[in-house]
Amino acid sequence: MALHTGLRYPERLAGIMALSCFLPLAGALAAEASPANREVPVFMAHGQRDELIPLARAKGARDVLLGLGYRVEWREYPMPHAVCGEEVGDIAAWLRGILDRKGGSR
Repeated sequence: MALHTGLRYPERLAGIMALSCFLPLAGALAAEASPANREVPVFMAHGQRDELIPLARAKGARDVLLGLGYRVEWREYPMPHAVCGEEVGDIAAWLRGILDRKGGSR
């Protein structure tokens, strides 16, 4: 849902975090994408042993975004459909980078 709604959202977002997901209606994104978020940074993370959403499906979403010119930071972890400490650390680093670019504080 983060990718589907965030990339179509009409107002500028600081970033989109897409954890263990895929891209619904990927074929329509090029026509429906919001110009306000064409440059939005995207963080995608997925478990290599995800039993709910196959890794290949998430990689397919990543590849669609890259093909459309989005800036995607991609991470994989040796886990199922879950969260691990390494992922939490990567999320924190990504969020710090977003806040630093936006002039926010930690």
